[in-house]
Parts: sequence; C-alpha cells; structure tokens
Amino acid sequence: MSPQLPSPAPLGDDAAEAAGRRAGKSAAAFRTISEVAADLDVPPHVLRFWESKFSQIKPLKRGGGRRYYRPEDIELLRRIRTLLYRDGYTIKGVQKLLRSPGVRAMPVDEAAVDAAAAPEAPAGAPSPAAADPAAGPVLDAERRAAVEAAIDELSELRKWLAKRVG
Repeated sequence: MSPQLPSPAPLGDDAAEAAGRRAGKSAAAFRTISEVAADLDVPPHVLRFWESKFSQIKPLKRGGGRRYYRPEDIELLRRIRTLLYRDGYTIKGVQKLLRSPGVRAMPVDEAAVDAAAAPEAPAGAPSPAAADPAAGPVLDAERRAAVEAAIDELSELRKWLAKRVG
C-alpha cells in the first residue's frame, strides 16, 4: 500500500489577494522570482539555475539578493523554457542558439510554434499563410526540395572537409 500524499492547502486570503495584485500589474512592471516562476510554471530554483547557465538573464537584484525580472528577461526565460521543454534542446544547445546573432531578440510566438507542429492540411485546403499572413513564410514543394538539396550538398561538403582536415 502506497502512502497518501497530502492535498495542497487552499489559497488563504493573503495568497489570493497577492495573486490578484499580480494579475493587475502592467506589462512593463518588474516581476519577482515567484511571480515569474508561477507565470512560466517552473520552480524558482530552476530560474536561479538558468541564471547561472545563461549570462543573458540579468534580473535586477535588490537588498538581500531579491530578484526583479524585467519584461525582456521574462520573454527570454519564456523562450528558453520553450526551447528546453517543448523543442527538446539541451542547455548547451540553447546556449549556442542564444550566442547566435539575432536569436535573443526573437519573440516566442506560441501560436506560430503550435501551427508549425500541427499536421499537414489535406490537399486542396487553404495554406495557413493564406488564412493568417502573419503566420510567416510557408515553403512550397519546389522551394522545400531546393532547401533539402542545399542541406544535402552542405552535408556532403562537411564530410569531404572532415576527410581532408582530420
């Protein structure tokens, strides 16, 4: 027989009031680590760990080491969370991506990510780009074949270089 875990305690008046205040903050307001952790659905210790691994995360620290995250820090954390948890990147892989020029500034468009992961539409259905021009470019079969051919060619070049150098 396995032991029963206690059910979580209901929110008290103070906790409910604090949650209500957080919901009313402006988008430009700084957030505490507990607010960001709740928003991203990760424990606070994970955010502190990510700070140690990603130099781009720089929350403002006040007396006693209390952290305050800027909106741009929160967007970066949201992107890191998506790359790690949804896209399956490793910490090193995300670090490499963030060192690439322009990656940090790219916002996470959850709707576009979900649309890209959706199965292909049946033949004759309108393309997602036709329905939503903001969804981004959609490669037609000809362009996709050209991109795949270029990737194959680059792979062959990489193998050739590996033989010559190593």
